[in-house]
Amino acid sequence: MINLKNLFEKKPETSDKADLIFAGLGNPGAKYASTRHNIGWICLDYIIDNLGLSLKLNKTYGYYALADIKDKKVLLIKPTTFMNASGEAIRYFAARYKVNYSNVVAVVDEYNFPVSKIHLKRGGSGGGHNGISSIIDETGTDQFLRLRCGIGKNFLPGAMVEYVLSNFNDDEIPDLELTQKKVFDALNSIIELGDIRAMSEINSGRLWLPQDSEPTKSDDKSIT
Repeated sequence: MINLKNLFEKKPETSDKADLIFAGLGNPGAKYASTRHNIGWICLDYIIDNLGLSLKLNKTYGYYALADIKDKKVLLIKPTTFMNASGEAIRYFAARYKVNYSNVVAVVDEYNFPVSKIHLKRGGSGGGHNGISSIIDETGTDQFLRLRCGIGKNFLPGAMVEYVLSNFNDDEIPDLELTQKKVFDALNSIIELGDIRAMSEINSGRLWLPQDSEPTKSDDKSIT
């Protein structure tokens, strides 16, 4: 007898698998759109625009787009679960697109860095960042990548929350735009070089130094 459920059940598409998740963390809503805390969203919007992609919306977990970058499938996501529940979106999309948590990059704000400085690292505690802590709690691991983007530290003691939820000043916009470009460069570097070599190139600033020739590709195969 024919199993009608199997006959009409939607089969998974072959494209429903990604090699890497690149997630810009932030809060949904117009009042948060241009805030320092939303630098992850701001950078993802830049990447999506430059790749000519259109975002789809999962009403529970957020905006997403699947991109072909070099020879990798990259799932770009903007969680709408609010910052403090970012891990719920990461857990969902990682399961949906069969991505190991070690191949997740969370793009987040970092007030200990000036605007335009970015830094890539793997593992460690949440360091007081509720979005990172949520990912650790929801996935049960800290072994994902964090791309920390500077937002400056121009606030008085006790005023951190108000500061991170404030907009960038006009004189910071050029450095914010530079951050967007650097984050896109960092994504390409992670894909091309692997995360270990990319960390060295990004964190030292060598990635943006003039090059006489193309960089030698790393043997690191961590993004698989």
